[in-house]
Amino acid sequence: MDIFTPVSLGDLELANRVVMAPLTRMRSGALGVPGDLVVEHYRQRASLGLIITEGTYPSHEGQAFVGQPGIVTDEQVAGWRRVAEAVHARGGRIVMQVMHGGRVTHPDVNGGRRVVAPSAVAIEGEGHTEKGRQPYPVPHALTAEEARAALDDFVTASRRAVLEAGLDGVEIHGANGYLLHEFLSPAANRRTDEYGGSPQNRARFVAEVVTAVAGAVGPGRVGLRVSPEHNIQDAVETDRDDVLATYGHLMDRLRPLGLAYLSVLHREPAGDLVQELRRRFGGKLIANSGFSAPTTREEAAELIEAAHADAVAVGRAVIANPDLVERWRGGHAENAPRPELFYSPGAEGYTDYPFLQAV
Repeated sequence: MDIFTPVSLGDLELANRVVMAPLTRMRSGALGVPGDLVVEHYRQRASLGLIITEGTYPSHEGQAFVGQPGIVTDEQVAGWRRVAEAVHARGGRIVMQVMHGGRVTHPDVNGGRRVVAPSAVAIEGEGHTEKGRQPYPVPHALTAEEARAALDDFVTASRRAVLEAGLDGVEIHGANGYLLHEFLSPAANRRTDEYGGSPQNRARFVAEVVTAVAGAVGPGRVGLRVSPEHNIQDAVETDRDDVLATYGHLMDRLRPLGLAYLSVLHREPAGDLVQELRRRFGGKLIANSGFSAPTTREEAAELIEAAHADAVAVGRAVIANPDLVERWRGGHAENAPRPELFYSPGAEGYTDYPFLQAV
């Protein structure tokens, strides 16, 4: 077993175990519609075992970034259908990461709508908006009824992604300080109702969202991404016992569903925490350690060969090398990524990285 062998993740049949991590690129314009540039970006990377799309908002309120794509309007669905068709034409597999930004947004990003979160606790710092950098506002604390409406948005978005746009599945984004992670983190979640307080209550909303989505599109087409102890965007988790209690309970709730996979972003994917969550989840694990430093071929190979993961999510190397699997398989040199262009609006640094035959 190595990174180039096939693997099944639920209903998803992967030709290899190199997965494109969800990568925010902000190229979908003011209307959040994937256009020709986005279609070409994903088409180029179809030789990866699985493409996980950039975070895609399930409601206008949940938009976190200027230029982020959505899966709300018919035009957005049509744009994603073109992406899926382009990837499938090259034999690839693609799932949509469904992401509600929660309090990580601003009215000048989400069209003047509310900013919502589990609790009325603002993030310290500033975010990028249409009018430049601005402080994050104090969010509206969702009522239990409003939280369940947000759950319905996840379900509707997932149906649209799979049943209308034709993607192979969805990944529910429960990481990196966005809405679902805000429910999990005791620093962001100050609630006293059934969605707050104890580790079990803080895990409840995420479990309900994933369960509902699995019921809507089939559990074999659903993955979940989490980032315990990542501690960004003020979703702080510094008590290991609380982390294990919270995420362990979540895994116990999800285990009977038979989901396609669990994706964990953590600095120690082979460590005790991640492997305990994997055991309690009882299914396939996609490991991702590359947030602070790029994932290398050697690290990815070791994680698979040592059976610490079933697949590995790779970010920056995939941005710079659309044919990364071919390069890694043949031991070829890699293009260097250009981070100054990660979030710029055009083709440069997006679809213009050379393939091997062009080098």
